Amino acid sequence: MSSPTTIEFDLPETSVPPDLDAASWESLEPVFRELIERPLRSGTDFDRWMVDRSELDAACSEAQANLYISMTCSTEDAEAQKAYSDFIENIVPKIKPLAFALDKKLTEEASRWRTPGDRYEVVVRDTVADVSLFRPENIPLETELSKLSQKYDQIIGAMTVEFDGSEKTLPQMAVYQESTDRAVREKAWRCVSTRRLRDREEIDGLFDKMVALRDRVARQAGFADFVGYSFKAKHRFDYTPRHCFDFHLACEEVIVPMIRRQEEKRRAALAVDTLRPWDLTVDVKGRGPLRPFSNGAELMTKAVRTFEKLDPRLGAMLATMGTGSEARGSSDNANLDLDSRKGKAPGGYQYMRDRSRRAFIFMNAAGTGRDVSTMLHEAGHAFHSMLSINEPLLAYRHAPLEFCEVASMSMELLTLPHIGGADGFYGSEEDLARARRQQIERAVYLLPWIATIDAFQHWIYTNPRHTQQERAAQWLALDERFGSSCSWEGIYDVRQSVWHRQPHIFSVPFYYIEYAIAQLGALQFWLMGLEKGEKAAVDSYVRAMRLGGARPLPQLFEAAGLRFDFGPETVRRLVDRAEAELDRLPE
Repeated sequence: MSSPTTIEFDLPETSVPPDLDAASWESLEPVFRELIERPLRSGTDFDRWMVDRSELDAACSEAQANLYISMTCSTEDAEAQKAYSDFIENIVPKIKPLAFALDKKLTEEASRWRTPGDRYEVVVRDTVADVSLFRPENIPLETELSKLSQKYDQIIGAMTVEFDGSEKTLPQMAVYQESTDRAVREKAWRCVSTRRLRDREEIDGLFDKMVALRDRVARQAGFADFVGYSFKAKHRFDYTPRHCFDFHLACEEVIVPMIRRQEEKRRAALAVDTLRPWDLTVDVKGRGPLRPFSNGAELMTKAVRTFEKLDPRLGAMLATMGTGSEARGSSDNANLDLDSRKGKAPGGYQYMRDRSRRAFIFMNAAGTGRDVSTMLHEAGHAFHSMLSINEPLLAYRHAPLEFCEVASMSMELLTLPHIGGADGFYGSEEDLARARRQQIERAVYLLPWIATIDAFQHWIYTNPRHTQQERAAQWLALDERFGSSCSWEGIYDVRQSVWHRQPHIFSVPFYYIEYAIAQLGALQFWLMGLEKGEKAAVDSYVRAMRLGGARPLPQLFEAAGLRFDFGPETVRRLVDRAEAELDRLPE
């Protein structure tokens, strides 16, 4: 891989010290106080104040980002855990009331100095909503929720199993679900499930506390339940729960039947009487699992090459992040921690360190095809951050989640023509066809899973006083409605706790329907690439991502040439095309 270059950006002139220690309250408080007390006598003063406030927020965000990265990269590091806990418990509660004072000042001053429809429209709209939600009495509850989320990460990060002669993390066990030996798949599946069940009671108890605290936060803010609170807190001004329910129905009527048709083909090809959970990802022709890379360094090298083929601009941006051999968090200005190991928190993420404008990608790579998708996905988030890097306002360097995920999910699909070849992830045409099929399947199969998680959360928070038994029953009912046709006979205890594997439910409640809205946008980008050519799709992508979050959500979709719609008509058009592609590609 070529040596990384530097992403150029213009650091705005600001009164916030460049070396501000935002993990120190003694350093932070005077900067907050000066901004709160500063008189604004003109529109120019307001513009300057907005940039200064933005840089203070960026400094605070980056301080938390670095602590979070260190904590998730090593859940067994007591010092890293304590540093994050100290920030959450001792700094964030002090920041929140002063940040609220700044929000109030913003809304008051905006009414004096801005004009309707100007560039501040979105940030003012969002801030007005935030001000209306703020309650000092909720600060300790939110602190406790952050600590409970950290505890969930620690529980999951500590899960390992003894299998095939060595200790393995749960992400590392994923490769066994692609074994052509059905007995091995079942043994591995049961091994992981048994390990998860050991912590079921603790996780359920943890979640009970979360639900009660979230309901209390909502009620103290004047809402009947956490659903209404969440929609306003997440700035969902352009759709309602009714739209979500329409999406659930579209999944039930359009996608679930399509998936079950594909599963029947799988059952017949595997020559089994009934599909079981360990039969859903194995190759139907008995070929071994795809092995697209061996470690994080190779994953990064091949990812850069893939993006260079799609568009040199994208390849150059990714190459700035490092080699993939980096580990142990963001120390020494690292931007990557890719390989799975014991003691890492689950999942993957991209975290932008907002003051220095440096993206960080965290993964649990174990050499699977799904890891390739995760890398391409998180790279898309990084591109989004980099493309909007010169926006002076932090609020506009971050887009709504529904559009952030378009940035990432589109990269999983637009790269499909370029993931093969001698220097790519898949050297043979056969492996390449398999990988493409798997990616298209994942893009579509994800949608009913999102409907399940979203519907589950709607039920949880409109029925916050439910019992654990009622919650399990509701999960099972939703899995019947949206889930696989595979048989769970004899393993119902595992089935009723499958939702424990979805970290969003614990750490970022209601952050999941965004993935569905975005996946439909990403599929539209994919169709644009097929019908109008890759260059048209990537040019539209770059143009829209440069906007960051400076426009309302429907306008961001429009700038990308996409429809902001997730009802049955859009779902059917995209899923029909995806099914046609699956029928065209060889098994």
